[in-house]
Amino acid sequence: MKKVMLVLILSIIAGYGYNQYQGNTVPEMPAISSIEDNEATQPVLLSVENNESTKPVSNSNYKCDSRSYCAQMTSCEEATFFINNCPDTKRMDGNKDGVPCEKQWCNKTHSTATRLNP
Repeated sequence: MKKVMLVLILSIIAGYGYNQYQGNTVPEMPAISSIEDNEATQPVLLSVENNESTKPVSNSNYKCDSRSYCAQMTSCEEATFFINNCPDTKRMDGNKDGVPCEKQWCNKTHSTATRLNP
């Protein structure tokens, strides 16, 4: 009975300590400062060259998420969408020729990739 009470008391103390620790580790949000320069709030327009030989990849089937490796893709079309539209996908195009996942998906037998940056 003494052991059960000791374990119970230690569990309560540990739980209380953990709750205190969690309450103290919440990061504080930085104060929002006023923007004095209107240029910082103006949108930036980027020009994109339109090449007749390139067709945009249909993006209705895909959306950017945390995937960034070829092994996480399911097709050449999906990999091409990711490399053209999503951040942190540079490692999917090892030789930097604009064709992603050449070993897994976009090789000669599977190739349906559309390069947007020739």
